[in-house]
Amino acid sequence: MEFTLKRTVHVMAILLIAAAVTQAVYTALYIAEANVPRQLLWGSEGLIFVLLAAFAGSALADAKRYSLGFSAILVAATLNVVQVGVGLTMFGSFSEAASAIDGFSPAMSGVVAFSFMVYNAAKILLGLAALVFGMAKMAQGAKALGGLTAFVGVIAMVANAASMAMGREVFGELPLAGGSGVAATLLLAICLFGTVREE
Repeated sequence: MEFTLKRTVHVMAILLIAAAVTQAVYTALYIAEANVPRQLLWGSEGLIFVLLAAFAGSALADAKRYSLGFSAILVAATLNVVQVGVGLTMFGSFSEAASAIDGFSPAMSGVVAFSFMVYNAAKILLGLAALVFGMAKMAQGAKALGGLTAFVGVIAMVANAASMAMGREVFGELPLAGGSGVAATLLLAICLFGTVREE
């Protein structure tokens, strides 16, 4: 099977939707205080982002336009692999050590803080990609979809930048950073399906 640019971008869109769904499922289970299958969900998400990085890199190499958007998706996917890897490989062992060793809790807090720093950075980049492709959709005539995507992308960029600069509690109980990032990811995916017609 030949992976044309159009087909590559369509696969990227599907992977972005899958990533948004896994994050939404994880968040819903966490809020409901249900038993969260972290290995399954985070492992699946990690695989999705590994594949997304490969396809985004291919699109970046082939595309004559929207290089900033494809670059943002590539780096966001790479950062998300790191973030998921930290969660899967370090959260458990550091949590056990914090429970067993007095004074080890700050180390666990540091690992969590690092994970969220990477998470927020990736969401900023996905917001940037949403802005780029939302503006492209507006230029193609889809002003409602493009405008909404660009707007949500900017919200995701600002909210996640605020979380990076001022801490995760900056918005209180409102999950603005994560929620806007997931919404931007879904809208970005929708925009990607028709963007490459001009290539």
